[in-house]
Amino acid sequence: MLLDTIKGNIIIKDKVQSWEEAIQISAEPLLKKNWITEGYVDAMISNVKKNGPYIVIVPGFAMPHARPECGALQTGMSFLKLNEPVVFPDDMEVQLILSLAANDSNAHLAALSELTDIVMDDDKMEQLFHSETIEEILEILK
Repeated sequence: MLLDTIKGNIIIKDKVQSWEEAIQISAEPLLKKNWITEGYVDAMISNVKKNGPYIVIVPGFAMPHARPECGALQTGMSFLKLNEPVVFPDDMEVQLILSLAANDSNAHLAALSELTDIVMDDDKMEQLFHSETIEEILEILK
């Protein structure tokens, strides 16, 4: 499920100027497919400005998201891998950003369950941090 949800939505970039730009870039595949609106991206950024870096769920990994009514038109995920970390509020360095859009409260749960298994696996996370190609990332997420 996770692989199906994220395939075709992966970006690798050397670096970005800000965490806001990182969220915008990570959401681009979802925007291009019309799965989210620009308002959804704005809401993801506003959430961090308002609530702090709660989206950094483990060191180096952030999962920006917003409420479905903010512009999630379809359930989907997109992934940005940065070769150089970007600094989120509270000096949290992040290299992996998975943008999540869910147009209801249940559709994304199976993919999130698989993602949890990966995030809790130190070896897989280390592989993701050092991945260089989209193919490598897909292989790790299998």
